[in-house]
Amino acid sequence: MNTLERAWYQNGPKWKPLWLWFLLPLTVIFATVAFIRRVVFRRGWIKTKQLPVPVIVVGNITVGGTGKTPFTIYLVKLLKSLGFTPGIVSRGYGAKESEAYPFPRYVNEIDDVELTGDEPKLLAMRTQVPVFIDSNRVRAVKSLVEKAGVNIVISDDGLQHYKMDRALEIALVDGDRKFGNGLLLPMGPLREPISRLQTVDFTIINSGFTDGVKSRYNSLVPDYSLRANTLHSFTGDSISIDDELRNVHLVSGIGNPLRFEKTAKKAGLNVVSTLWYPDHHKFVESDFATLQTLDKNTDIVVMTEKDAVKCSSYAQENWYILPIEAVISDSLESLLKERITLLKKQS
Repeated sequence: MNTLERAWYQNGPKWKPLWLWFLLPLTVIFATVAFIRRVVFRRGWIKTKQLPVPVIVVGNITVGGTGKTPFTIYLVKLLKSLGFTPGIVSRGYGAKESEAYPFPRYVNEIDDVELTGDEPKLLAMRTQVPVFIDSNRVRAVKSLVEKAGVNIVISDDGLQHYKMDRALEIALVDGDRKFGNGLLLPMGPLREPISRLQTVDFTIINSGFTDGVKSRYNSLVPDYSLRANTLHSFTGDSISIDDELRNVHLVSGIGNPLRFEKTAKKAGLNVVSTLWYPDHHKFVESDFATLQTLDKNTDIVVMTEKDAVKCSSYAQENWYILPIEAVISDSLESLLKERITLLKKQS
């Protein structure tokens, strides 16, 4: 977590540290632009692009990880169980421009991560459904429907991409960090005001099953949590965490590494050190220099799946992956099924 993020999420009054207030002019500009965009689209001055199939947006109103990727993987399984043929669109953060691979770009799980971005490649590998990337999500959705024949699309993020019509909005909130100091970027972590959650269909807190939060569609939506049961080697072998008693060194370049650490410890891993890099960090072998001298009999390196897709070419025998799964309560799943079933009737 960098200095700015620590300032966003530190305890105490929102005006501390005082240097945050030097960012006030930028926050005013950001807030003004965000407000104008919302008003322009809400009042219909600029029309949203009508799309051939329903789109479900899985997003958040804060910067950083809230558990969107595990939830998206879960949602794909749910849609399949309801008889849909789903696909996924994503911005494809980090994917390089390429004349040979124009946008919208189909994400092939065997392609280099520099062409796909880390999260889209992981989603393609885990879900086995078509994934298209493009900063223009409307164009990505149309291409996905035309070329892959899907009848429903999940937008990985895109809550603020108002040009894209959507049938359902799901906002995820990290239950530990919540909204930080409650301020808009760059003084705080918010992309939009907290009041934006009053307009989405489901607001789901990622913190385990606690009290739930208000939703426009139903008065109470239970939370969901993340779970890890096994370790995977880079060659695909599974190892029970109960059997893995060695010292664990966590490495990650994700939006919320502290939640990764929390999940690892909850799973029973003996975490003795952490090495955090910025979100979407492009790993190189030298990033692991301090871990090269570890005793392979007593120490292992553990990372997320999102990070692992960038490190497979030089992974060591004592490096492991910790797959994370979304755990959804029966009541939340029932509400989601009810709402999604309506989409089938409306289409």
